[in-house]
Amino acid sequence: MPFLDETVAPVPTRTDHYEYTMVDASLQDGTADRQCAFEVFARRLPTGRRYGVVSGIGRLAEGVARFRFDDDTLAGLVEREVIGTQAAEWLADYRFSGDIDVYPEGELYFPNSPIVTVRGSFAECVVLETLVLSILNHDSAVASAAARMVTAARGRPILEMGTRRTHEEAAVASARASYIAGFAATSNLEAGRRWGVPTGGTAAHAFTLLHDTELEAFQAQIERFGPNTTLLVDTYDITKGIDNAIAAAGTGLRAIRIDSGDLDVMAHSAREQLDSLGANETKIVVSGDLDEYSIAALAAAPVDSYGAGTSVVIGSGHPTAQLVYKLVEVDGKPVAKRSENKGTVGGHKTAVRRHKPTGTATEEIVVSQGEPESQPGDLNLQVPLYRGGELVHTTSMDAARERLRKRLISIPWEGLKLSPGDPAIPVIAY
Repeated sequence: MPFLDETVAPVPTRTDHYEYTMVDASLQDGTADRQCAFEVFARRLPTGRRYGVVSGIGRLAEGVARFRFDDDTLAGLVEREVIGTQAAEWLADYRFSGDIDVYPEGELYFPNSPIVTVRGSFAECVVLETLVLSILNHDSAVASAAARMVTAARGRPILEMGTRRTHEEAAVASARASYIAGFAATSNLEAGRRWGVPTGGTAAHAFTLLHDTELEAFQAQIERFGPNTTLLVDTYDITKGIDNAIAAAGTGLRAIRIDSGDLDVMAHSAREQLDSLGANETKIVVSGDLDEYSIAALAAAPVDSYGAGTSVVIGSGHPTAQLVYKLVEVDGKPVAKRSENKGTVGGHKTAVRRHKPTGTATEEIVVSQGEPESQPGDLNLQVPLYRGGELVHTTSMDAARERLRKRLISIPWEGLKLSPGDPAIPVIAY
């Protein structure tokens, strides 16, 4: 697992005010050291979704390791009367020393799946709440949307190209999450440098407009990169653009890209034109506000790959995974929130996923303060991430991609539908 740069270590003030007031008050009344368990879960999936995808665990692992307070940060918190001197002294020495269990990246989750369990003293666990949720809510939302797009693409590769549609750091995280979900590459160079995500891209309409003619623009691109490139053919007239592309590159041109119009009609027309020009092996790439539904609608079109941007980085209409971080245990005793519509189940949970002998998943079993009775085909879902404050689990993005691929094969086929419906498998809690 590649490590984040020191320059992007977590900033401890990018959090909610009440995290520190709770630490301050608990230190004052002596409850800060009570041993607690917090859990991350979703009460429900976003409307229309049948599964969620866990992403961001690698970023979380690094975030916890680097969650530190410098003198200036603490002085500022004291000056603004967020905390007192006792809390400032405690935070100055902050190092997470507890345990964290997680669903590994690329795993599926459903309503009430115990995705993350954080154990330790109240103060050291509660101060991590915003860090945990901000990472996992974003990355899991992106990965969940991206996985649906990958399913809709039916094996055709997708390039993530949403960098200009979101915050600069969110763009890097989105590229990582979409790659875990099965995207082939990203346009984001920082994701390539930081995480090793494959990158790709050629030219935008501006490059064509820079030149006096479209043909001159294409010739310049071919002269620099050769025919193993992609020419954007819809700056002016697509039919003329394709003629110019083949005139500049020859019939060995790798691909053309269409970024506007009725993509189904345009793809069919482009394929006929390319074939008539002898460019039978030239691929067709389409882009332009694609989401899982528009990708699915292009299933019968002669499209070879897709570029998806805005919809990916905003979770295709669901920019958060709706995960929550709740206290479920204090000094070994279950505690639970009882408010209407927002209740929780007390006690730390253990989870397994049950399967038929054929490998099809049938249900997820979640047991509070115990272990599920083992059955053939059970998959233990949680793995240790931290033990005694030490990172004990890492995984590569390629391993996460493969995990998700296998999990999507394992759920009933109805669970892959884009239409609204129940979760792909039920979660049974005991």
